[in-house]
Amino acid sequence: MMFQSDAGIAAPQLDFEAWRDTLRTMCGRYNPEGSGPDAFAGWVSPVNVCGFMALNMGCNAERIERTYRDARLDSVDHYFAVFQVAGHSAMSHNDQAVELAPGDVAFVDSARPATYFANNGSEAWNTVTLNLPRQSLLSHLGFEPQGGMCRPGGTSAGRLLFDLIRDAGRADGSASSPAESYMQLAVYDLVGALFGPSDPWQGSRHSDTLFRRIRGIIMEGAADPDFGPNEVAAQAGISLRYLQKLFTERGSTCSECIFSFRLDQAARLVQCRISSGTNQPLAEIAYDCGFRDYTHFARKFRHRFGHPPGAHSEELDRTGN
Repeated sequence: MMFQSDAGIAAPQLDFEAWRDTLRTMCGRYNPEGSGPDAFAGWVSPVNVCGFMALNMGCNAERIERTYRDARLDSVDHYFAVFQVAGHSAMSHNDQAVELAPGDVAFVDSARPATYFANNGSEAWNTVTLNLPRQSLLSHLGFEPQGGMCRPGGTSAGRLLFDLIRDAGRADGSASSPAESYMQLAVYDLVGALFGPSDPWQGSRHSDTLFRRIRGIIMEGAADPDFGPNEVAAQAGISLRYLQKLFTERGSTCSECIFSFRLDQAARLVQCRISSGTNQPLAEIAYDCGFRDYTHFARKFRHRFGHPPGAHSEELDRTGN
């Protein structure tokens, strides 16, 4: 037998154990209660949405629980956007209690416990959940959405996001397309529009903290001539696109920041060279600071300080530094 849910996605009916096992395989340990195996009716069907996994699921269980132990044993690292498609339910999650009517969408952190309740006893309910990898989402948004938030049906972002899911469920096959990566970014943007902080400064504070950490990463790695934006993004655990966005918002680029650290270190070493009388070759200083080519180093140095490296000590004497 096949269910045709209000999401427009056909799904086979499963018995109690098959439903529970399928759900656990796809999104973690959840424990349905309040409906005996003989009276249970439910379905779980995966849908590929722009490379993300979505689940069209429903059942007549009165309660579904995920405990701290379940979250610890799963070690999963993702979020869910949960769309209430049919029926009414309630959710207790992250110290928040919300009620969901058709059209509403909630945000769930899989690393924390959650309990779902059917509001009308054993009446079947239908949700569609969109699985969102935690690190990729945070890297794109620049802030951490909080589990337990709920948005009422009818918001523009919610309708657009659900339309993407519904259209994917109606499409034939699940083959990826060249535009899929761009559509994933659109999905992240819609999630950010739905669950972004009500206080705009919260996102700003998060990005400022992240940017300070990035500057520390650059300070430690700038002396390596192979060190560049790709390495910075990898160490920070964010996408290259988001890394560049952080610098663009501050009127710079990651490459400029790396060169700035290298040149500051070179200026200090040139000063030490004069004060200690070691007469260390300037080319050696350039290489120690992450420059492969002395001519390139000298050009950057002159552009930054207004004079070539060899004249740096004379400039320091004039300025009294």
